[in-house]
Amino acid sequence: MNRLDITVVGVPLDYGQSRRGVDMGPSAIRYAGAIKRLEAIGHTLKDEGDIQVSAIERTDRANTNLKNLEEVVSATTELAEKVAAIVEKGEFPLVLGGDHSIAIGTIAGLTSKYKNLGVIWYDAHADMNTAETSPSGNIHGMPLAVTMGLGHERLVNIYKDGQKVKPENIVIIGARSVDPGERALIKEKGVKVFTMHEIDRDGMTSVMNEAIEYLQSKNLDGVHLSLDLDGLDPIYTPGVGTPVQGGISYRESHLAMEMLEDAGIITSAEFVEVNPILDEKNKTGEVAVELMGSLFGEKLL
Repeated sequence: MNRLDITVVGVPLDYGQSRRGVDMGPSAIRYAGAIKRLEAIGHTLKDEGDIQVSAIERTDRANTNLKNLEEVVSATTELAEKVAAIVEKGEFPLVLGGDHSIAIGTIAGLTSKYKNLGVIWYDAHADMNTAETSPSGNIHGMPLAVTMGLGHERLVNIYKDGQKVKPENIVIIGARSVDPGERALIKEKGVKVFTMHEIDRDGMTSVMNEAIEYLQSKNLDGVHLSLDLDGLDPIYTPGVGTPVQGGISYRESHLAMEMLEDAGIITSAEFVEVNPILDEKNKTGEVAVELMGSLFGEKLL
């Protein structure tokens, strides 16, 4: 296992969706022992705290198809600059969320170093809506489309103008709630998706082997893991804003992280959508930290 210089950044952002509380996710993950756990494995950790997100009272914006656009743009722009500074120093960025709209900033910042970036999107949702296709107008359902250069120009042009990741460099794992507009876009762009059907039919080992081999064939210079805790079944991670029954199991998720560590392809990561208000005694925050342990090389023997 390579010993990494890991820099942690928290993003207490909950403006990308409609259920309050996910802004406390970074604190919940830290409270569950993320820093000490990764240090115990042998990595060097530096926690740079949280970026500043204004905690304003929300106004009624139910009729907009891009809710809280200004707040999301502000936070993700700051995050992109922070992530860019981290990777330019040769450190591994570990971002703690916050809702999944933060991925817009994380991935934008990564492009300062990685010119042909791959993305593993571990999530119950495809997050490939745009303002035109979104049923809710919540931006946390749009970040993967934004990274492909699709959506509102204020989002698409954060940090650098235009597309940040090629559609063929994306792998979605665990999808089981996909909107009609997303389904059409997946087919149009040729995004590689492993739904729960493939995981149930073929097993997580087969899915992860295929996903890793697929990304390794793309001549990538980096691979980012964007892990939404709702990718797991809510019996394991109840503290998420948009739970979907029938998800990936706890052990399957550990296996997936262990296989990514064995492959040595992950160059950055974020763990998002931990909502302590909806959780049970920080169960979801603890699962996030346990999965980090497997991703960063923790072994039973």
